[in-house]
This record gives sequence, structure tokens and C-alpha cells, in this order.
Amino acid sequence: MKFYPEGKNQELSKQFDSVDELKEAMIQGEVLESKVLLCDREHNLHVDLGAVRGIIPRVEGAVGIDDGSVRDIALISKVNKSVCFTVMGFQRDIYDNNLAILSRRAVQQRCMNEYLNHLVVGDIIDARVTHLEKFGAFIDIGAGVNALIPIDMLSVSRIGHPNERLTEGQNIKVVLRKKEPSKLTFSLKELLGNWEENAQAFASGETVTGVVRSIEDYGVFVELAPNLAGLAEPQENLFVGQQVVVYVKSVIPAKMKIKLVIVEAFDEIAKPAPLTYYINDNHMDFWQYSPDGSQKQIYTDFSV
Repeated sequence: MKFYPEGKNQELSKQFDSVDELKEAMIQGEVLESKVLLCDREHNLHVDLGAVRGIIPRVEGAVGIDDGSVRDIALISKVNKSVCFTVMGFQRDIYDNNLAILSRRAVQQRCMNEYLNHLVVGDIIDARVTHLEKFGAFIDIGAGVNALIPIDMLSVSRIGHPNERLTEGQNIKVVLRKKEPSKLTFSLKELLGNWEENAQAFASGETVTGVVRSIEDYGVFVELAPNLAGLAEPQENLFVGQQVVVYVKSVIPAKMKIKLVIVEAFDEIAKPAPLTYYINDNHMDFWQYSPDGSQKQIYTDFSV
């Protein structure tokens, strides 16, 4: 079975017409999904399964809740979001209503044992952005299991905060950059194309849009794509994150340089641009950003 980020596989979301149908799902060990309606005072998660209400007890809410390595905020933040689970059994509430007892932790443990533990550095997988911090983007890599993309691995073009590149809830592809016993670290930039692939979209004499990423005494770095930036001459009254229109003066592959002229600047801050992926494989061993023969060589060797 392939494990997806929570909310990505809509086939797992089901409404049951009877308890017997839900019991059959329990017997078959089906992985199900539903939106969390409530996180109660004991941090149990409540979901609607149609015929009955389901409860994910706090300790079954996530791997790590029982030993304190995962905090309760990880459960509280799931209200109105899809979570995965299997059915553990049934019990009666104080009003004699049937309740389904569910476990999200069991699905996460299966995901780790059957899927994540078998990944090797260089593997490319689906993920969903769950939370953005200044140092990086947290992602769901399967069944609500979280991992991190450090900010410097989000793109070649430097950004001040991950929200300049991604949005929470966004589905993305990522490549496994580092594997440790208790932590997986992922990267995005190797999937967004090398210098030549990105530069092919631009030619001398064209006028295009860009985003100011850095303002230096000697010039202004303008991002044309997540993995491509050019340098414009210094200009006053600009700010980082600003959307601009630039004239492409020259493209120099040997030096990985694009010379620009800022034509117009807008007051608004640019929103994250849609991502374009330049690889369709499920694995990569080596990625070279710089063109052959360029003065500076930039690459990632996943075999090291």
C-alpha cells in the first residue's frame, strides 16, 4: 500500500450507512480518513463516520504523543483537517450510543514500517506543506508523519521566509536529502530545474516580471523563477519581495549570469509562484545546477 499525505487521497474518505459496514472495514484493516470535528478537553479527536461518531483517543492521535516527543498542539491543530485512521473497536457512550474507537497512530506506524523506513537518499515522493517557520517548511510525507525542508533547500534563489515560496496546504514533490535514524530531511530545489533549463524561458530583449530578492550596493537581485535570478543595476525605493517588471539585457551561460534592467516596480509584495518540476522520475542520484564549463560548479550528489 502507498501512503499519501493526509487529505490527498480522497478515496479514503467514506461515510458508512451502518455499524456493520464499519466493522467490515475494521476486519479488513482499511485505512480511512475524515475531517476532525472537535478536539475535546482531553485532546481526543472526534470525527463523523456517518452511521456513528468516531473518537481517536489522545494517545492514539499520533506517534510520539505517548512519550511526549510530540506535543498536544499537534492534535489541536487538526480540527477541520483530514486525518487518517483505522478502526480499533466499538464502545457505548453515556447515552448508550455506539462509538467507533479509532487509531491514527497505528496508520502512522504502518506508514513508517512499510514505506518511509524503506526510502533511500535521492527518492522523490509526494508531500503536503503543513506549517511554515522562518527556518523551513514542515511537510506531511505520509499519514500525517512530519519532516522538514530547511529554507536553504527550498530553491536556489534565496528567500527570507518559506512563505515566499510555499503556502500551507500545498501539495508538492520533494527529494530525500538526508536520512537519520530519527529524522528525514527533504529538499525541493533539485526538482525545480538547473540553470540552463530555467534560463531557456528567457531571452535577451524580452521584458518579463520578477521579484526583488536582495538589494546590494552593487545591484539588485531579481528572481525570475525559483531557481533563477538576475542582477539589475542599483535603483532607489525598492524593497525585498517587491514585484517588478524587468528588461532582459543579456544571458551569459558561462558565468550563470543574467543582466537585467528594472522597468517598473509595483507596491504589492509578490505571491508564491506555481512550481514547475523538471524531473518525472522517482529517484535521482546526482543533480548539477551549473552549465558544463561554467566557472562555478554547483551540484548535489545524493550518493554521498
